[in-house]
Amino acid sequence: MPKVGEMELDELRQWIEAIVEQKLLEILGDPDEGLTLRPEIAERVRRTLAEIARGQTFMPAQEVAKELGLEWRIGD
Repeated sequence: MPKVGEMELDELRQWIEAIVEQKLLEILGDPDEGLTLRPEIAERVRRTLAEIARGQTFMPAQEVAKELGLEWRIGD
């Protein structure tokens, strides 16, 4: 792990975001814990995972957002 002073700004930002996210999960827990998926959503997830296993590729969410003229902010 490089020293903080040796990191690029983007690396430092990602590192801080990961630490904050981890700490928030420790403090607040997972807000979805204990919830169940509706059957139709669970089936859609199963179909998607099966398609991926067969080699199907999908467009990254960032590209979908760009094509729709939306600003992608998560993970930036």
